[in-house]
Amino acid sequence: MFKIIHMVVNGKEVEVPVDERESLLETLRNRLGLTSVKKGCEVGECGACTVLVDGEAIDSCIYMTVCAEGKHILTTEGLKGPNGELSPIQKAFVEEAAVQCGFCTPGLIMSAVEIVGTGKRYNREELKKLISGHLCRCTGYENILNAMERIVEETYQVTQRNFAEEKNC
Repeated sequence: MFKIIHMVVNGKEVEVPVDERESLLETLRNRLGLTSVKKGCEVGECGACTVLVDGEAIDSCIYMTVCAEGKHILTTEGLKGPNGELSPIQKAFVEEAAVQCGFCTPGLIMSAVEIVGTGKRYNREELKKLISGHLCRCTGYENILNAMERIVEETYQVTQRNFAEEKNC
């Protein structure tokens, strides 16, 4: 049975007919062509399909598209700047060599977006726990953690500066 779903994907309103049994992963990849959302384990264990739904990182392989009605979905395609430039998180991953085969990278980046969005400062052990739902077979996680530590700290410093400036107004 097909149903029309309305959602905002990467800032654009979409209306898409979906099978009621279809996962958000299938909809994003197969119907909307957003191939950064990777099909890995299909049981919510590897994190390759991670996207943000209303700002929360979820495994899109186990999230039914019908549940996305009226929600805001963000994938790595939605992170690019107005001229196609990489986001600060993506730049940190590249500069810290946190990308090898790239299969797990989009999911890790989306989790980093959620983590950075909290505005909190996290230490390395906390970051390890926060990304524990992601499997990477190439990097050993050290460079991934370096990139995440870097972007979390940079974002925290900017947030603190902005807060201080607001208090002075």
